[in-house]
Amino acid sequence: MEVGVDIGGTFTDIVYQNRSGTLKIAKVPTSYPDPSLSVLDALPMLLEEWGILPAQIERFVHGTTVATNAVLERKGSKTGILATKGFRDVIELGRQMRTNVYSMNLIPETPVFLAPRRYRREVNERISSSGEIITNLDEKNLLSEVKKLVEDGVQSIAISFLFSFLNSINEERAAKLIKKHFQDIYVSISSEVDPFFREYERTVITAFDAYIKPVVDSYLRNLENGLKKMGILAPLQVMQSRGGINTAHIARERPVRLFLSGPAAGVVGAKNIGYEFKTKNLISIDIGGTSCDIAIIQNGKALIKNDSLVAGYKVRVPMVDINAIGSGGGSIAWLDTANALRVGPKSAGSSPGPACYNKGGTEPTVTDASVVLGYLNPESFADGRQKLESKLAVSSIRDKLAIPMGLSIQDAALGIHRVVTAQMVEGIRLVTIKQGFDPRDFSLIALGGSAGIHICILAEELGTKRILLPRYPGVLSAHGMLSAPVEHELSAVYSKPLEQISFSDVKERLEELDKQCLKILSKEVDNNGNNNISYYADICFTGQSHHIEVPFTLEPNLTEQLRNGFAKIYTRKFGHSPDVPERIVNLRTVHSIETQEGIYRKNNKKIPYREIAPRKNKNIIIIGYDDPVKAKVFNRSELSYGATFNGPALIEQSDTTTVVYPNWSAFVEENGCIILENRRDGGVKNE
Repeated sequence: MEVGVDIGGTFTDIVYQNRSGTLKIAKVPTSYPDPSLSVLDALPMLLEEWGILPAQIERFVHGTTVATNAVLERKGSKTGILATKGFRDVIELGRQMRTNVYSMNLIPETPVFLAPRRYRREVNERISSSGEIITNLDEKNLLSEVKKLVEDGVQSIAISFLFSFLNSINEERAAKLIKKHFQDIYVSISSEVDPFFREYERTVITAFDAYIKPVVDSYLRNLENGLKKMGILAPLQVMQSRGGINTAHIARERPVRLFLSGPAAGVVGAKNIGYEFKTKNLISIDIGGTSCDIAIIQNGKALIKNDSLVAGYKVRVPMVDINAIGSGGGSIAWLDTANALRVGPKSAGSSPGPACYNKGGTEPTVTDASVVLGYLNPESFADGRQKLESKLAVSSIRDKLAIPMGLSIQDAALGIHRVVTAQMVEGIRLVTIKQGFDPRDFSLIALGGSAGIHICILAEELGTKRILLPRYPGVLSAHGMLSAPVEHELSAVYSKPLEQISFSDVKERLEELDKQCLKILSKEVDNNGNNNISYYADICFTGQSHHIEVPFTLEPNLTEQLRNGFAKIYTRKFGHSPDVPERIVNLRTVHSIETQEGIYRKNNKKIPYREIAPRKNKNIIIIGYDDPVKAKVFNRSELSYGATFNGPALIEQSDTTTVVYPNWSAFVEENGCIILENRRDGGVKNE
């Protein structure tokens, strides 16, 4: 028996699954300021309701936003930085990039808040650019500077010495001394967090790691203790931003790998759904209460990027390539100074939540608009755990938007959906067209509590003809964690012109990394020969500042393989590939062990085909139609294998509602998933 938990900005999703394929789900409001309480408070009641003993649970997998929130809310630990003498201000100097080039007020656009100058200290030591020791670590000087930081109240220290990625001896010695003499101080060293060249980027990510380490450590420790008190003895596993899971012990050591913990699980779940449907090219659209997270799955693999923006700052850490925009069910609609309608990025969250939650919220949100337009059933929302007040949704939109704009309440609500649809479409185009992908070549997959409402109109705007609806799209992130692999990734600098690399040398370097990965994996899981190993190289043109990750296999034609792979990806992203010498920068190995074959068990019983009549008909208002349309209303649990129906329709279930637009047909697959296809192209092929 296993449990997956994903804590979102509005709801916390809890999924229970056993070996026979039985699934039970719940959505409960996320608690603030400590989101773990929503899990620890709700889980005992849910297990009792489901008839499950805590001791029966063998796996507990968790996706958390605590790392991201600590940065967004500036609630990390007081952090100090130890740098090589003369490099104290690397984090403040940055790359001299300015987003507002005409501003006369020069404010550093680097994350100086992580360690203000008084908490940045210099240490006598030096490694050369070839990795040789020029100056040994001055241990007395080190301990003196650390003592001053501790006296100033520093809780965590980031060590980033020059060229430590080539020779980490001074950093490792410094960390050992600090842990020996100052046991309560957390330490992060750049040669472990980010062993690559470019001292600014390496210092920033190491400082982020140190900044959030005490917060993440405390959070995971409290959650572990709470689960043990509850009687759940299964080891806590945590979702990483690259798409794999680690034990909580590993997660506490490398907290920067948790920045996209929850959204990454949704992409893993979407990828596995695509695998079961033999659909390798997918656009996953995860719409929750606060955001819309968009990702590409190409040839059955999620795209990974090695740097991303966190709170507006670029951080160099591997993540699933997700474009997150502030457009979700709880996004607040408002009028700007020109009386134009805007939606988001501010969200009503779970408290007070949308006006229709009747928890004190008065601002109109996308969810309030969905109530007014007839999409949501006030009695069955979130499986009845959250009653919706239609009158409050109507009054908030009327007072805040309709009257000031001189519109009817329904037109104002429809305007909210038009605006949020335009924002989502633009967000999807940023991860597709901008990277050389045609969205018409992909299927859409809906996940998150709000995605079903918007998925058909998004498909029509993008020209996409096929949509996949998982059995439980509203909790797919939590469910995806249960199918995520145990994964570890290690990298090493390997800087050479591509024509000078040696197959035997590359093989030797990768074998060293493989041994380290296997050592870590052996502490978490028995691989039984099921370890999947993938290799990647970071490559750029000679003279370029930025590189591209290129997958490869360890074969004698390595140089040709890397050159062709780089040219293909570069051409897709930028439209051409110049005839310029290439250079390899880094090598990377990724080890993963699958935890299960698919997201839904393969032993689901076939249910004989039978036509299902809609529960009722209901008038709804949708984009592109002047008058209300009559939609058939179905209960998802009553839709059996082989059932087909045409839109317009509403599919209601405990975790979400799906709006099926006119000209779209639905077909229910054997495992309970639904395929939607545009009837303009002939309808559902299974029909």
